[in-house]
Amino acid sequence: MEKSLFEHSNVFRFPEKVEYSPEGIVSKRILDKPVGTVTLFAFDKGQRLSTHSAPFDAMVQVIEGETEIVINDQPFHMKTGDTIIMPAGIPHAVNAMEKFKMVLTMIKG
Repeated sequence: MEKSLFEHSNVFRFPEKVEYSPEGIVSKRILDKPVGTVTLFAFDKGQRLSTHSAPFDAMVQVIEGETEIVINDQPFHMKTGDTIIMPAGIPHAVNAMEKFKMVLTMIKG
């Protein structure tokens, strides 16, 4: 089933669509289609996604703050405006060095 959890044909700003949760991670699905997903995240300082891999390529866009993305044991310090692609099948992790927000786009196929 194709769906969008955000209203079509309306202008919005990603950072305003998700709030931080103390000592937590908040996610909101923006688009959920058979070909992939777009998800908005807010991480409180010190939160992390432990090392894992996904069967599809994924692109991270940092829209607020700073983070460390680790891909195949190589750390990448990222800040607002930075984007990185995490390849399918390669271990990766996310470490919130401070509060930050990101958009994760996953393409299936």
